[in-house]
Amino acid sequence: MNLTKILTGVFLIASLYLAFRLYRSVEGTIEERELISVTEAAVIEKLKLIREAEIVFLSVHGRYTANWDSLADFIENGQVPILQRREIITQKSYGEEDVQVFIDTLGFIPAKERIIYKKYNVNAPDNGVFMGFKVKEGDLVIKNQRAYTIKVGDKTNEPPLQDRGIVTKIEPIAVGSEVVKGQALMVLTEEIFDKDTDFSKIGEVPGRPGLKFNIFAGKVDRSGLKVQVIEVKDPKPINPNRSESNDAKTRKPLHFGSRIDISTAGNWE
Repeated sequence: MNLTKILTGVFLIASLYLAFRLYRSVEGTIEERELISVTEAAVIEKLKLIREAEIVFLSVHGRYTANWDSLADFIENGQVPILQRREIITQKSYGEEDVQVFIDTLGFIPAKERIIYKKYNVNAPDNGVFMGFKVKEGDLVIKNQRAYTIKVGDKTNEPPLQDRGIVTKIEPIAVGSEVVKGQALMVLTEEIFDKDTDFSKIGEVPGRPGLKFNIFAGKVDRSGLKVQVIEVKDPKPINPNRSESNDAKTRKPLHFGSRIDISTAGNWE
């Protein structure tokens, strides 16, 4: 075997090795990006769940909570009142009106139901004659689906739905009866968050067992008025490019709310 053949073999092996190293480097980068993307999506979903739970907690208790156990217990066992606002207007002799506002409690629903599910009311879009439903209770409907027919003047319309969900209530409206604009037709219920979530771990960061979100709940003064504020933040972002020292909004650790502002906005939005 001459020197040329030996060198050719050595260069070939070296080229194959370098090509393999380059392939593994590129593949590793792609896998890392995919891991970051999947993990951050899970973190955002968890932050949305925490935010919704805290907003409902505030509506019941008049404050946010920075205690994960309290928040978990509220989700599992809390009750949220169903409130109805009504006004009584009395005409006074000199032409003015006396308006009395009453807030009535009609009942209660479990906090978990209020947090996990979102209800959409489907109302008549205009005055007309109701021509019938095209769906039944229990059906899954999607946005823009035609779920009912209404005749307005000489035109028969099938308005598209603006939301999606399960049809959980259909009003007893007879075909051929008149309906007015805004009249309730049906209710859709959508599962916003996974009902099988382990709420005892509500404060844990997805993908990092034992690590919990940083949480702050307190009050700030706004023109002499004390208002509630909350901030929840990922303490150790998986994305190495995210840094609190970086002023770019999208590169700060994923979080929602603020310690100083009345906001529950997330920095991914």
